[in-house]
Amino acid sequence: MQTCDMNDFDILMLPGWQGSGDAHWQTHWEAAFPAIRRVEQDDWDTPHYRDWSARLSEAVAACSRPVVLVAHSLGTSLVARWAMDAGDLTRRVAGALLVAVADVDELEGTPEHTFYGFAPVPTVRLPFPAMVIASRDDNKVTMDRAVQIADTWGATFIDMGYLGHIGSAAQLGVWPAGLVRLGQLLGSLPRHDPPAR
Repeated sequence: MQTCDMNDFDILMLPGWQGSGDAHWQTHWEAAFPAIRRVEQDDWDTPHYRDWSARLSEAVAACSRPVVLVAHSLGTSLVARWAMDAGDLTRRVAGALLVAVADVDELEGTPEHTFYGFAPVPTVRLPFPAMVIASRDDNKVTMDRAVQIADTWGATFIDMGYLGHIGSAAQLGVWPAGLVRLGQLLGSLPRHDPPAR
């Protein structure tokens, strides 16, 4: 079986609440790799699942190659709920890299987190291969909870040590260690054509 690399996929970047700014590793990856493009949302500050999921569905449907989703924080919650709702569209997704899952069961609707419709955390296996990357000092989820979520989703779990919420504050730049994990995910995926439109 031949393994895949980045050029075999359409890679969709899914930032979390408030988007990913110039210092975020997601933004660095987009600048470095033409295969990666961001799924833009109309409202990054007050996300509603119905709006964000519609944008994700549009982006996946427009892809001509198998899709890999690269999500951070609330973006991982979007992927998990969308995977339950999107039906046959999920067949276009070859895999997902889910970084810094957010425990939306605890966070959604609190005064400091204005997002709606993402809870509860799905408790079913994802319909595509996934890798969950977590940090031991993430203030959005405990390590035990991250492990539990990854296990429920049927995802490979990666402990990345102490990187906070693995966002802009961590100052990761292009985040080489994250690229290694993305490469591992891509390399584990079989070559296949996307379903017919």
